[in-house]
Amino acid sequence: MPTIDCDPATARSRLADAGVRIDEGNTAHERWRAEREGAVAVAYDDKVVVQGSDPARLTALLNEGGGRAHVYFDGASRGNPGPAGVGWCLVTSDGIVAEGGERIGRATNNQAEYAALIRALEAADEYGFDEIDVRGDSQLIVKQVRGEWNANDPELRERRVRVRELLARFDRWSIGHVPREINERADDLANEALDDAN
Repeated sequence: MPTIDCDPATARSRLADAGVRIDEGNTAHERWRAEREGAVAVAYDDKVVVQGSDPARLTALLNEGGGRAHVYFDGASRGNPGPAGVGWCLVTSDGIVAEGGERIGRATNNQAEYAALIRALEAADEYGFDEIDVRGDSQLIVKQVRGEWNANDPELRERRVRVRELLARFDRWSIGHVPREINERADDLANEALDDAN
């Protein structure tokens, strides 16, 4: 549950500018409430508290942006191709700031890995980070994105183009391969998304 120390009036303006509907608070202590895509922001005198299943989208609008994050991603496919899910996690020196997992339909392992990376980069961009260090346990995806290996499959090539477009939004980025145990949280989120769908 992120807590953002800020001026509630400024925060309200940012949300209104982004088209988020703002309602009056439910108690005498709440100045206002705003809801967007699975998250609720509640303003108090000198802070805004964001709650819900996906706080990253609201938090991104409330933060002034900037900073550095480690971005972890993982895709899972049961059947290759088969039912697939993605998991991602954004980590700063304060700990996990946002994470998510969802089912993406039918895909191969590599398609799921790219889908996870794209969702993770979109979240990092929405959150407003300037610098990211991306980590995943798919050597193929990491080496294709870095340009060390070719992407012969047209669909993977298309996804690599999307990844490079997203990476260009950051002032600095790196991408590296890590063992599965280092990427455990993203892996868990991808598999939980698949398990929850059954």
